[in-house]
Amino acid sequence: MDILDRRTLIAAAAACGATAAAAAKNSNEPLIGAKGAPIIGPRNVEREQQNPDILRPPSTDHGSIPNLRFSFADAHMKIREGGWSREVTVRELPVATTMAGVNMRLKSGAVRELHWHKPAEWAFMLAGRARITAVDNDGHNFISDVKAGDLWYFPSGIPHSIQGLPEDGCEFLLAFPDGSFSEDSTFAITDLFAHTDRGVLAKNLKLDAKQLDQIPTEELFIFQSDPPPPIDADRIEDSLGGVPQDMAFRLMEQQPTISPGGRVRIADTRNFPISTDVAAAHVEVDPGHMREIHWHPNADEWQFYISGKARMTVFAAEGNARTFDYQAGDVGYVPKSMSHFIENTGGEPLQFLELFRSPRFMDVSLAQWMALTPHELVEAHLKIDRSALEAIRKDKQPVI
Repeated sequence: MDILDRRTLIAAAAACGATAAAAAKNSNEPLIGAKGAPIIGPRNVEREQQNPDILRPPSTDHGSIPNLRFSFADAHMKIREGGWSREVTVRELPVATTMAGVNMRLKSGAVRELHWHKPAEWAFMLAGRARITAVDNDGHNFISDVKAGDLWYFPSGIPHSIQGLPEDGCEFLLAFPDGSFSEDSTFAITDLFAHTDRGVLAKNLKLDAKQLDQIPTEELFIFQSDPPPPIDADRIEDSLGGVPQDMAFRLMEQQPTISPGGRVRIADTRNFPISTDVAAAHVEVDPGHMREIHWHPNADEWQFYISGKARMTVFAAEGNARTFDYQAGDVGYVPKSMSHFIENTGGEPLQFLELFRSPRFMDVSLAQWMALTPHELVEAHLKIDRSALEAIRKDKQPVI
């Protein structure tokens, strides 16, 4: 709808006895009661419809909170023969200083080449299957096939690889406990070989220099190859054996914590001991329900939305609060100790990940705090009836 059409619509609605505000609201305008005015200049209607709580913020929003949302759909796509990769770092979301994320797709047989990096790597399989390999600093090797819903974790500096498996490869989310990290700063085996003297390589590997004539002259990053053999045929037996701590974790096979409105599965050092730098929760919220008002006392929260639609309000003290809308493929962020809730605003289950640069998942529930504080003290603060506080106390467990 162009500018003239919107003006005509609003004028016609007013002439028919409807208010301009009501007509504007129906056409997605920044109007709340008598406040605001219809947009008559250039606009991006599709983006506005994705973010209704930014276009018409709740009356409780106030002050200045930085942007806490960025979509992978707006991230630069690095396309290679075997797949693609895109990332969200502090470059895209400046507030997210503790965590960076990479979304990657590998076709069947395609390889994310042998590499390593300074921060640890945490991953969640979104779809398909992959084979992952690694060797730790003591010379133990690791190989595993992972499927949708599984995690993996490679500690800082540990070399590893990822390869898509039949039938259709895989897609996954990578998270790194450093907001400034970029895939561009990865240490790759082909890049190492291309920039090391051939004579030195031959001497180090005890090879004839001619055997290195075909090595790549630049980093491969992602490349197409044949699917690997069955995993038992791919294992390399060594006297040191496998890694002492499993680097893969079957998150979605864990028994969830069930609440009336959803389910939560947590992975941290209590059940995934090797994951010392990243703690995580997979959260499912049913339609009409919400992830309760809470905050995290030990770390900032980095979110990835898997499916459904949500809105989140963040309270930052000093009278500041802001509301954002999210959908599949979006990244959210909440600074440490800021209270927030996530409400399912769609008609299907909402699924998202909460990630923290921490060995442990921790949160504080507003309802639980109120329930476990002397009632006369809470009543004096909030003027809430004693019977209501008793009801909160009876249901004091964290809920969705």
